[in-house]
Amino acid sequence: MSQSLTIALAQHNFLVGDISGNGQRIVEAAQQAQQQGAQLVVFSELAVTGYPPEDLLLRPSLQPRVEEALQQIAAASHYIAIAVGFPWREQGKLYNCAAVWFQGECLGRYAKQCLPNYQVFDEQRYFSAGDQPCVIDLLGHRIGLTVCEDVWHAGPVEQSVAAGAGLILNLNASPFHLGKHGERLTLMQQHARSQNVALLYVNQVGAQDELVFDGGSFAVAADGEQVLQMPSFVEANALVQWQSGRLQALTDTDTDEPYSELASLYQALVLGVRDYVNKNRFQGVLLGLSGGIDSALTLAIAVDALGAERVQAVMMPFTYTSGMSKEDAAEQAETMGVRYQSISIEPMYREFMTALSAEFAGLPVDTTEENLQSRCRGVLLMAMSNKSGYMVLTTGNKSEMAVGYATLYGDMAGGYGALKDVYKTKVFALAEYRNSISPVIPQRVIDRPPSAELAPDQKDEDSLPPYPVLDAILERYIERDMSAEAIISAGFTRDDVLRVLRLVDVNEYKRRQAPIGVRVTQRGFGRDRRYPVTNGWKAGI
Repeated sequence: MSQSLTIALAQHNFLVGDISGNGQRIVEAAQQAQQQGAQLVVFSELAVTGYPPEDLLLRPSLQPRVEEALQQIAAASHYIAIAVGFPWREQGKLYNCAAVWFQGECLGRYAKQCLPNYQVFDEQRYFSAGDQPCVIDLLGHRIGLTVCEDVWHAGPVEQSVAAGAGLILNLNASPFHLGKHGERLTLMQQHARSQNVALLYVNQVGAQDELVFDGGSFAVAADGEQVLQMPSFVEANALVQWQSGRLQALTDTDTDEPYSELASLYQALVLGVRDYVNKNRFQGVLLGLSGGIDSALTLAIAVDALGAERVQAVMMPFTYTSGMSKEDAAEQAETMGVRYQSISIEPMYREFMTALSAEFAGLPVDTTEENLQSRCRGVLLMAMSNKSGYMVLTTGNKSEMAVGYATLYGDMAGGYGALKDVYKTKVFALAEYRNSISPVIPQRVIDRPPSAELAPDQKDEDSLPPYPVLDAILERYIERDMSAEAIISAGFTRDDVLRVLRLVDVNEYKRRQAPIGVRVTQRGFGRDRRYPVTNGWKAGI
């Protein structure tokens, strides 16, 4: 009988660009895994640099920094084998690599073969593709190396099996979107059954700018059985044992999907905010709390991410702000224990209007005056941010950003958008979900019709189709690339579709100037939707 091999799956939260710090974390985690009885520890894709490093990969000093970190890792491998991802330059080409060190020696280095160049990925900008499998011998076991996208295509897994691998490691930096966990598991089970090979899927966890990596690492036996499921959205280590072609978990974990859809979505938003604030060393966050549902949900996310002591909320009422909004904002702030204050924008609005009186003379009141209210609030929040060191969280949702229902230098002013990729209908569902944990959002904030309260008796649906209709049209156009005629054929009115699609197209200039925010769908406004601002495209076909 062959010797058993105990393997640690290590899903960690690395800081992009902190090569020395990441190297030290890898060494410390390897030592911890060795103390737990592991003989091999597996880290994620590009763990040494963090993912995605983007144009840091083009810096001339990248290679010596990586080499120094790898020397530390090699020195730590005398008592435990370490599998880790890193960029490597050789003969003028840069590769996305994985390698295993043991007893100070590199047992084999693998170059990623399938380089994704879609949605949020642009690896072909930086990396050259490998073309060979890498199967190492470790304590009598033949183990193949693959990196992330390799398992989404035919070829690399089959090559490893043909080269003698009975177990395949897949090192990942796979960002979250709704439904992603099930897609990964199904894919790996298909590989396992078709090739009769066990696979370990190790994913990084943590947020990087707009991307959230959910972890959720797992192990699949050769018959496709899932033998291990690690938690999502938190750092974790777990052990499996490999012996005589059998894979079994040594860590007691739940093999079910750890979160419901809404719970996963909420956890992704919390992690996105937490890591952006903490990794960029902001002291805390500041937001305008209007008494509406978007700012109410944003406040809940911020407190869950950072703690009440690091969150400040500001009500900035005007003539059209209802008493209900003031009461609900104050109630939620008190419930959540955040610092709260109310600052009227009426005096500064009047001063602006006085200064502009000659320019506006004889002209009718329109959205200019509404936008001025929003910009007064933006000025207040940014001034308070500058003075306190607290970053402004914007509160706009994806539905609003899609159709331009937002004010440049007003409610769009800030550093990060918690709800930027969350449709309005999902905002309501998330508010109900958060209240099911503990009631923090006043129920009438959820129940009453949404309003920007920039004009008397204003409601969002005065300017837009009902949100269930709007969001259904937006999802088809933005994420599925359906034409206007195809959307109309799906049962929507021609007037609604043409109006909504036109609003999406003409407001690209606004979205270019919006802060980044957490990405949770398959196509958010950011890295993976890049449309020209100036263009003559017609959306009808």
